Amino acid sequence: MTMQIFRTKQIISHNNESKVLKRCLSQWDLAFLGVGAIIGTGIFVLTGIAAATLAGPAIILSFIIAGFACAFAALSYAELAAAVGGCGSAYGYSYAAFGELIAFIIGWDLLLEYGISVAAVANGWSGYFNNALASIGMPLPVSLTKAPILGGIINLPAAAIILILMGLLIMGVKHSAKANNTMVIVKLITISVFIGIAVFNVHPENWDPFMPFGWFQTLADGKTAGVFAGSSLVFFAYVGFDAVSTAAEEAKNPQRDLPFGIVSSLLFCTVIYIIVSGLLTGVVHYSALNVSSPVAHALTLLGYNWGAALISTGVIAGLTTVMLVLYYGLTRIIFAMSRDGLLSPFFSKVSNTTHTPVRVIVLCGLIIALIAGFVPLGELAELVNIGTLAAFVLVCLGVIVLRITKPNLERPFRSPFSPLFPVLGMLSCGSLMAFLPSITWLRFIVWLIIGLIVYFGYSINHSKINIHQ
Repeated sequence: MTMQIFRTKQIISHNNESKVLKRCLSQWDLAFLGVGAIIGTGIFVLTGIAAATLAGPAIILSFIIAGFACAFAALSYAELAAAVGGCGSAYGYSYAAFGELIAFIIGWDLLLEYGISVAAVANGWSGYFNNALASIGMPLPVSLTKAPILGGIINLPAAAIILILMGLLIMGVKHSAKANNTMVIVKLITISVFIGIAVFNVHPENWDPFMPFGWFQTLADGKTAGVFAGSSLVFFAYVGFDAVSTAAEEAKNPQRDLPFGIVSSLLFCTVIYIIVSGLLTGVVHYSALNVSSPVAHALTLLGYNWGAALISTGVIAGLTTVMLVLYYGLTRIIFAMSRDGLLSPFFSKVSNTTHTPVRVIVLCGLIIALIAGFVPLGELAELVNIGTLAAFVLVCLGVIVLRITKPNLERPFRSPFSPLFPVLGMLSCGSLMAFLPSITWLRFIVWLIIGLIVYFGYSINHSKINIHQ
């Protein structure tokens, strides 16, 4: 029944030409979107922090474990993207497997997760950007780089980059994809430079002891450490590949291209993470990596100041692409929910000129710019991913449900060893949810309650499915 409802929803929503997006993204555009979203804060920041405080050189194992957890979810995303089609993201897939209410809940939470992530990364981007200006003798006044609560007036660079990305997204997804591809190439070049330098400066003694914190242990201050604790942190370096699925309606051939974009970007980034983390802990002792830019710091310690400056450029490009892809995903989820009648139809209007949902892009841009400029979100906001993990669990469960309820559904791509892999995805992502801070769970519950009020107060009465039944 849910699949029939979902197909009805697709027919209804696509009948209105003013609410149809332009198909213009190739499989390589999608793969680059994935790489753009994944390679950012994780490789440039979390690698050093996790190695120094949680896992030591065994951070390599942490990345492998986290990569497997994401891989299970990615395979499930790929199967549903190929089989279900239509609107991508966990919102669309949950609609197909579980119906409208669950789809609304997960879509509602993804709105907060994506929005917070973009604003938080903008804060990090601002710091690197100002450091780059300072290195050429043109630092911004402190009052323009901090939120009022920290003694400043506004974090101007953080707000400004959001508005710039807003303009880029308004121009059209193809323009955005081209800009993303360019920045991805820039940061891949900088990573290649690091690998080229580091591979000739490895000191094997830095890998001894390889597992200083073991697999898992509780430290004297009550905090946990070890390989598994490291995995729970660096897992968040991978989330972003799911944003590729939000491009379903703008992919030229979503049944073929989405699985390619999702799986290839995740596989490529996992290999990069393993190589970089191994070299990073080989050239510098892990205890010296608890800094904001460990890759650039390592090159500075080796005496390659020019290399450190180049890495900083890569960081700015890397964080820009993360913001761009997550911002893009946020607008497409709002657009889809609006077109389905779950949010106001105000948000589902597509520009005849740029073929983009301009109203959604502008509204999201202004709100996120205000948050980034006036709220110091810090690292905690970057790790508030309970909604994303919940989405992964539902997508994995969705594969199992649809295999049972719709065994004859055409599946151009099938997650292997089902239901084993989807079950492993649910267990691994569910376990990571269990270890999240209590404040994260509280925020999740409060936001969920607000969402339920919106659904039962507005959405259920305006849903296109309910209207046409």
